[in-house]
Amino acid sequence: MKRTTKKRATKKATKKAATKKAVAKVDAADAPTGKMKFKEYEAELDKLHVELVKLQRWVVAKGMKVCILFEGRDGAGKGGTIKAITDRVSPRVFRVVALPAPTEREKSQMYLQRYIKHLPAAGEIVIFDRSWYNRAGVERVMGFTDEDHVREFLAMVPMVETAIVKSGVQLIKYWLEVSEEEQTKRLKDRAEDGRKLWKLSPMDMKSYSRWYDYSRARDDMFAATDTGQAPWYVARTDDKRRARLNIIQHLLDHVHYEDLPKEKVKFPKRQKSHGYVEPKYPYKYIEERY
Repeated sequence: MKRTTKKRATKKATKKAATKKAVAKVDAADAPTGKMKFKEYEAELDKLHVELVKLQRWVVAKGMKVCILFEGRDGAGKGGTIKAITDRVSPRVFRVVALPAPTEREKSQMYLQRYIKHLPAAGEIVIFDRSWYNRAGVERVMGFTDEDHVREFLAMVPMVETAIVKSGVQLIKYWLEVSEEEQTKRLKDRAEDGRKLWKLSPMDMKSYSRWYDYSRARDDMFAATDTGQAPWYVARTDDKRRARLNIIQHLLDHVHYEDLPKEKVKFPKRQKSHGYVEPKYPYKYIEERY
């Protein structure tokens, strides 16, 4: 009896392992291989930009309030993703908030105070390039705040975000996840590329050495703040191009909008010169070197 039971259990475990292996193979086959080509990326991004303009028109027409948070490790691609989203839309509707280090006055305020004032009004989409979650990440890992303040923050944030959502703001939170190898590659690229050198700060180097401290901080943050009212959405960003497209598509899927009818543009006739002649003014033209 015991031998039969053991035999069945072994058979079941082997079958389960085989199924798991088969599923993994299917997933691997379905997953895109290699970095996305620039031409393909540009073609898809153009289509998504058209949809973002439709979303913009809808948000303005309906007086919607949308708030998007971008968090993640240094080099995860937050800036590039935000640039891809805002490249073809109005900065008066899509407003990017990237706050510097707090002033002495702001340090004396309630922690969330400096962020709350940037929340969207009707007809606005506000994008935070790092947000109030600095307290749970950078400030905690780099020792800028103590553990008591972190615990208070993690306990308070779900209630604050519930209040934000109940006030009519649609809150969407993205965490951009990058691998250790890709982060190293990107930070080295910043150090060697004169166009990207400004992106590399002494803080990046300090945070780079604390990979697992950031992992633990992220895990605690998710456990406390991944709620039904304001869930976290994670994007893998080792392939920047695919990540940007996936995030934009996810955003379009999660914020309701419709394509409003467009009025036909009719250009009026230009006025006649009525004798106007260009003056012989010594304009200081810039040198045309290109």
